[in-house]
This record gives sequence, structure tokens and C-alpha cells, in this order.
Amino acid sequence: MDQRIINLFDEYTHAPLSRKEFLTRLAKLTGSLTLALSLLPMLENNYAQAATVDDKDLHTEDITYPGAEGVTMKGFLVQPKGKKKLGTVMVIHENRGLNPHIRDVAMRVAQAGYLALAPDALSVHGGTPANEDEARGLFAKLDAQQNLTNFLKGLEYLQKHKNGNGKTGAVGFCWGGALVGQLAVHSPDLDAGVAYYGRQPEAADVAKIKAEMLLHYGGLDERVNAGIPAFEQALKAANVKYQLYVYEGANHAFNNNTSPARYNEAAAKLAWDRTLELFGRKLK
Repeated sequence: MDQRIINLFDEYTHAPLSRKEFLTRLAKLTGSLTLALSLLPMLENNYAQAATVDDKDLHTEDITYPGAEGVTMKGFLVQPKGKKKLGTVMVIHENRGLNPHIRDVAMRVAQAGYLALAPDALSVHGGTPANEDEARGLFAKLDAQQNLTNFLKGLEYLQKHKNGNGKTGAVGFCWGGALVGQLAVHSPDLDAGVAYYGRQPEAADVAKIKAEMLLHYGGLDERVNAGIPAFEQALKAANVKYQLYVYEGANHAFNNNTSPARYNEAAAKLAWDRTLELFGRKLK
């Protein structure tokens, strides 16, 4: 697919660009509105592709936990049946909320032997709506400090869980990748942080990071990658232990197998193997 089309879709999903304007610009790139509409299924998420894990050996449940003052957070909790003393992992969604894809990712984490919690950032608005455009719009209404507190409370929930071993990691994607960076800055108890194509923390805050970091970026993701040099310089200056990988030829959201135009199977598999390697070293 023409990279200009993928870049336009990335702009649509991350900037205040209306669907009408997006389709108008897409029609100009493709030559007609008919062709533009025919491409949408390849660009937008197809959640029929989300279920990749057989859950017969997993215990899944929708839970709540106390967030910031006055907030009850919703989340998806999954763990191997009959197991205790598990390393725990927070799974943080993109700017679409807690959808079937992220639930599937949480199940993949649990299948690898961890207790996984995927919180719903939009709990403060009643939970993630089915309409993705509506969900994206709600993210602009989140209070940044309250949202950070809600996720820090989620880490506390994991650290104290009866089936956990007290060690915690976090993995996030896009919006969630950026939030992993913020959790690493603000939680000295985080043991491992994995950020997939997430906006980087401010360089001045990097010295506060105690977790080992694993950073995955798509080579074609110019918007997010612009922040890599300053971030890496700050990581080195602060002696933060980290690994950073740029997957050439991969787009933003390359791990999302429900997005046909951007999913990169080879990059996703390699990044996931590296993610599990880090969790194996730091959380067990």
C-alpha cells in the first residue's frame, strides 16, 4: 500500500482530523471515493483476527480496582489456571481503549506464564465504546495526572495480588507505549517496561527511571521516531539499562495483527520474543 495512505491514516488516528476530512484526502490519494472506501477494511482494525490464544488453560475475568480519588477502574485480568507466585504484567492499550486486540495481547502474556492486567483508561467515561472514532475522541478528554494515577494504582493492584510474586512489568502500544514511559518515570517499583512505538518521556525525567526498558519502533514511523535521539541520549547519560530496536520497513502499529495494512508479522514476532525474554529475566 502507498506509504502516503498509511501516513494519512496515522495522522487521522492521532491528530484532530475528522473522518470527513480523512476520507476527502484519502479519495484524492486514491483517485476516487469508491477506491478510498474499498481500502478502509485494510486500514481499520478487524477484530475477527484478534483471537489468537486458546484460553482453556487460562482464567479470565473482568475486574475493577480503585483508581484516583473517586474513580473505579475497569480492567481485564487473565492468568494461568492454578498457578501462584507469578510475575505480573500490565498491558496498556492504544488510543482505541480496551478492545478485543488488547484483551488478546493480555492473554498472550498470561499464556507465557504471567498474571496480566489490561486496564481501561476510559473507565472514567464509562468504559471503552464500540465505536473507535468515539473512543479516540474520549482520550482528549482524559486528565493526564488522573490517568497516570489510575495506572499507577493498577501497578499497586498487581504488586499486591495474591497470585503475584511482587515483581511487575508493563507493556504498552502507541498511547500505551508512551504511558509505559510515564510509569517508568513515576514508579520506582516497576521492574521492566516495554514500549512499542510510544512517545518518549521528557529527557529531564529519564534519570528517575529504575526499570529496565525495552523500546520497539517501526522504521517508517517518522512521527514517533523523531524523539528517539534525545531519549536515547538521556538514557545513556542516566545509566538506565535499556535495549532499543528499530524494525526497518515496519510501520507504526506493526504489532497489531487486526490492522492488515500496518501489521508486520516478522517484526511483531521478533519484538514479542524480545519482550518475553526481558520479562523472563526481570519478573520470574
